[in-house]
Amino acid sequence: MVGGKHTVAVIGAGKIGELMLSGLLRSGWPVDRLLATARRPARAEELTTRYGVRVVDNLAAVDEAEVLAVAVKPQDAAVLLDEVGPKVPADKLVISLCAGLPSAFFSRRLPEGTPVVRVMTNTPALVDQAMTAISAGAHATGEHLALAEELFKPLGATIRVPESQQDAVTALSGSGPAYFYLLVEAMTDAGILLGLPRQVAHDLIVQTAIGSAVMLRDSGEHPVKLREAVTSPAGTTISAIRELENHGVRAALLAALEAARDRARELAAQAE
Repeated sequence: MVGGKHTVAVIGAGKIGELMLSGLLRSGWPVDRLLATARRPARAEELTTRYGVRVVDNLAAVDEAEVLAVAVKPQDAAVLLDEVGPKVPADKLVISLCAGLPSAFFSRRLPEGTPVVRVMTNTPALVDQAMTAISAGAHATGEHLALAEELFKPLGATIRVPESQQDAVTALSGSGPAYFYLLVEAMTDAGILLGLPRQVAHDLIVQTAIGSAVMLRDSGEHPVKLREAVTSPAGTTISAIRELENHGVRAALLAALEAARDRARELAAQAE
């Protein structure tokens, strides 16, 4: 499919919806092929001023667009689908950006056979470095998945996963940037404790994080081997790692991601 031939409507253009709009525009998607909806008039005006996109009501978006990207909060999805669901033609592609909600949640509220693709992206889309996981609902074909990839590749990397793995994806990469920011915040505080100026500590950590991420991506080495390359016998690094293990950092991460996954499941249950 040729990019830009489809009209895409972002329904509920909050933070995640805006990420999609801005990424498509940066990739050259024609602005006249993009629509948005917003609950507040002030937000609608902001989107039009910032991006030049036309903001319409939900029913107009359903009528005009071939692709409907639903980006409302999970708890608002049922009300939205009660409003627009019966009006959605079964040949339109519905993309869900609603954390925790399975494609079946949409299928039950849409005409029989409507293709739904479930997507989880993350905030590094702002700098075209997102990780976006894409899953097919019951009626989505390979062509629908390819179109979803076309829409999200401008934001960064994409990966196809079975929908049964999407709650884990939400916990790992959807929420993942926050974990790294928390780690950088803690390491900055440690640098200050050790006598470094805040900006110096920040710059040291951020560049170290960037370099480490590139090595993880490009070297092909297992993270254990990369860590061992920094860890000399009886050296400074192993002393630090011993303390991290003593304080249960690994176990805390496992528990944290399980909690995030469980919360995604709770959101789905509450939305029903």
